[in-house]
Amino acid sequence: MNTKFFHARQARREAPARDPQETRCPEAGRPQDEPPHPGAQVGVHGKGVFALQDIPEGETLIEYVGEIITWKEAQRRHPWNPEDPNHTFYFHVDDGRVIDAAVGGNAARWINHSCNPNCEADEEEGRVFIKSLRTIKAGEELNYDYGLIIDERYTKALKAEYPCWCGSKNCRGTLLAPKRRR
Repeated sequence: MNTKFFHARQARREAPARDPQETRCPEAGRPQDEPPHPGAQVGVHGKGVFALQDIPEGETLIEYVGEIITWKEAQRRHPWNPEDPNHTFYFHVDDGRVIDAAVGGNAARWINHSCNPNCEADEEEGRVFIKSLRTIKAGEELNYDYGLIIDERYTKALKAEYPCWCGSKNCRGTLLAPKRRR
């Protein structure tokens, strides 16, 4: 994979990555505490990932990596921040495992949500890869639909706990996945 984007915005694998240095982000190996690439601050999100050159549809961009932990451990670790209590760098892999990108994560953790995404998260054999859904132009921010799933009933208050500020025409107003009608 060639470097095609830079990031500004937390996962160590049980299975080895195809090549941990092989990413479309030159800063993927940057220590987490260093400041992000200059100019990569974005509106309400604070940080993001942007295309450095045009990226074709269907391109695998980066693996979402981090420490693989259980749901029980994820709940124990949950970083309760009163200013942003639902923010994590967790990525659900299956019923028993979560990727915690706060530990060993790369640039993928800074890809923001959009209700009209240009990328998708594709799970393959317990690994998560970010892929382009369409051609992405140089300078465009990369994003995918987080589609958070919560078992409880979606109330106005619950949706407000997971607000979306993507600004797309079809914005749902929440990071929660639409409930399937029965």
